[in-house]
Amino acid sequence: MGPCSRVLFAAGYLQTPGSSRNEGCLSFQTMTEKPAGNDVSAASLMQPEARTLREQFQKLYGEEARVFRAPGRVNLIGEHTDYNEGFVMPVAMDLYTWVAVAARKDSRVHVYSQNLRERAEMDLQDLKLRVQRHWSAYVLGVAASLRMSGAEIGGANLLVEGRVPMGAGLSSSASVEVATGYALLESSGLSRSPVDLAKICQRAENEFAGARCGIMDQMIACCGRANYALILDCRTLGFRLLPLFADAQFVVCNSMVKHDHATGEYNARRADCETATRILAEQMPGVRALRDVSLGDLERYAKLLPEVVYRRSRHVISENARVEDARGALERGDPESLGRLMSESHRSLQEDYEVSSTELDLLVGIARGIAGVYGSRMTGGGFGGCTISLVGSGAVEEFQSAVAQGYERATGRKPDIYIVRASDGVREALE
Repeated sequence: MGPCSRVLFAAGYLQTPGSSRNEGCLSFQTMTEKPAGNDVSAASLMQPEARTLREQFQKLYGEEARVFRAPGRVNLIGEHTDYNEGFVMPVAMDLYTWVAVAARKDSRVHVYSQNLRERAEMDLQDLKLRVQRHWSAYVLGVAASLRMSGAEIGGANLLVEGRVPMGAGLSSSASVEVATGYALLESSGLSRSPVDLAKICQRAENEFAGARCGIMDQMIACCGRANYALILDCRTLGFRLLPLFADAQFVVCNSMVKHDHATGEYNARRADCETATRILAEQMPGVRALRDVSLGDLERYAKLLPEVVYRRSRHVISENARVEDARGALERGDPESLGRLMSESHRSLQEDYEVSSTELDLLVGIARGIAGVYGSRMTGGGFGGCTISLVGSGAVEEFQSAVAQGYERATGRKPDIYIVRASDGVREALE
């Protein structure tokens, strides 16, 4: 059972009276209603991977294990808005990190990576972990963050296998963190709310892996829902589930060019946003983040901002408005409008936020030339990774063929292409 099947924070959409759409005025009302929707990843589909990992755990540690999995994600729209306390619209994908776990009698945490054939360990009595750009930070950092949050987890043996492509912008790191955190809690007989678990995992990535990520990736890994996208308020962490289109599909294309969110470019963009917030807050009391600023406000004080900081701010503020418009498009069943918003988002990320790449622009350009494509954009942090395209259901096969051929002809690389199937969030794979 996943944490969101115990307490699911659905949300109602409200418009703040008298406020403009561009002022970041969405608010959410939490409730304990569990919406309809079946998990596309039925138990029969999860069993083989889970059983195989449990058998490997038995060979490695000589004991039985429980198995958990957490999904990767693709963001439909709302890029680089999460750490500006804005709005995002992710979907949990049916690509997972799998974690097998068994409790230990001491305070040590041992982890073995099936992907890298490497092991690491720590003692929970010593939480003085240093920031490190190493895969183990995403596992051991979560263990440390759980302890620092007051969760008295015990020692554990872990076996981790990731099926979310690394460096592709599909949130492999949050998938590892959330699967690990949930496994450690369950093995110790403890629980945390989905929101608390997301915060703990975000803290691990910020403080131990050295990436200043927002909360979106961890939230969707905790609270994703099969057949739904999620519109998330990154300030309040309230969210609303939105049904996906019946006659159009989202398709992810991997450029096969990897990025690293812990590099200076990602953190530099966040620093630019913080600079803008600080300057604008001096003129507008009450501004806590760019989420609180309208495009009109930005133009009014544009001369106070360095040119690069102004363009970064323009992307974030306009992207928040696009997320709100995208919500309406999904609710109306209007793929044409959502496709247009996706194209506008890519242009803003390319020109104002400057996080696209030659390969991503090429994939978007190829997609836009294919009949039946409503829109296409880069997704994720940028500097490589993936695009997401909205494609009419009858055109998906032609889309896959045309993109694969066109991209390989231009770059020599064969792109991985995934049809998005919205999945539930973290859960136990074998019960």
